[in-house]
Amino acid sequence: MDFTTYQTKSRRTAKYPAIGHPVIYPTLGLANEAGEVAGKVKKVFRDKGGVIGEAEREALKGELGDVLWYLAQVCTELGLPLDEVAEANIEKLYSRLERGVIGGDGDNR
Repeated sequence: MDFTTYQTKSRRTAKYPAIGHPVIYPTLGLANEAGEVAGKVKKVFRDKGGVIGEAEREALKGELGDVLWYLAQVCTELGLPLDEVAEANIEKLYSRLERGVIGGDGDNR
């Protein structure tokens, strides 16, 4: 599935409360779901010696899907096509790679 199709299809399921600007709820959801991904990875290292088995992979796939859903909703609320966000990110990363600044920190390197 491509990003445009995903963004369009996922939007049909976007039912959330109006709590000010419409970008607030999905942004908070994105942060929450990203935290759930981090928590599952943390527990793999704490409880499983860092071994990611099939059950862990499936659980992470589910959480990553939730991250993708919230990301798509944030993009939609901002009027940004997800595929354009992805393309701009790849262009930025390739520019950094070509300039030898893929490592390091700072947005404008």
